Amino acid sequence: MMQPIFIDKNEIIKRYKPIDSQTHKGIQGHALIIAGSYGKIGAAVLASNSCLKTGCGLVTAYVPECGYQILQISNPEVMTLTDESEKYISNITFDIKPQAIAIGPGLGQETETQKAVHDFLKTNKIPLVIDADALNILSNNKDWLALLQPKTIVTPHPKELERLIGKWSTEADKFDKTIAFSRQYNLVVVMKGAPTHIIDGGTIYENTTGNAALATAGSGDVLTGIITSLVAQSYKPVDAAIMGVYLHGLTADIALPKTGYQSFIASDIIKYLGKAFLSLEKSK
Repeated sequence: MMQPIFIDKNEIIKRYKPIDSQTHKGIQGHALIIAGSYGKIGAAVLASNSCLKTGCGLVTAYVPECGYQILQISNPEVMTLTDESEKYISNITFDIKPQAIAIGPGLGQETETQKAVHDFLKTNKIPLVIDADALNILSNNKDWLALLQPKTIVTPHPKELERLIGKWSTEADKFDKTIAFSRQYNLVVVMKGAPTHIIDGGTIYENTTGNAALATAGSGDVLTGIITSLVAQSYKPVDAAIMGVYLHGLTADIALPKTGYQSFIASDIIKYLGKAFLSLEKSK
């Protein structure tokens, strides 16, 4: 197995673009978050909120009808589009032009949702981050992987990765299979874990931030929002993934002395993003 490149502060500073003092919301990127189903609208709330808090100029959430009020009340800064179905997403149509799209958090796997994901992937040309149930839908329909644009980012946790690439016998086998998968479909794979690795073809990056406090519900939804925000702000997909996992982990390292492991929740990742960014500014 290749030696990984460690994602430390130096690797981040090389990639980090400070915000231009003359910027405005129209040039800070517009991201679309396609997420949520009945009982899991929180995933859309977390992903869209973290997307905004990572510096995106505009964020729109695309949710089932039942998520409309929840989104508008939870995140007043996020715009909301609704599907025609009440409880799950059945037909993805929008007339905005985002710079990046995330799909999957809390989506569910209804038959109509699966068809909607297929129809969306068939025509979509916008940079994409795929997570959670959208990955599970792809695992059930592996031939749809061929529809993905080059350098689409996928963010599987170990179980989702296993569904995509099959079981592995050793750590080395897991990496070999993931590298082959990344090469076959030209994808950036964020292998979530402790530590998280990013596979971009034959190159492996290993994150150095984060701790056990991140093992909490919604943590992945927040990561998806962070990475999508960076893509919308015109970071290259692999750089967005590298910076996203670093910042996500860094929030838990900064917060730990104040929260302890047990009481740190996914919303705290969002709360501490500002401090994580400030620590990069200090190094410039």
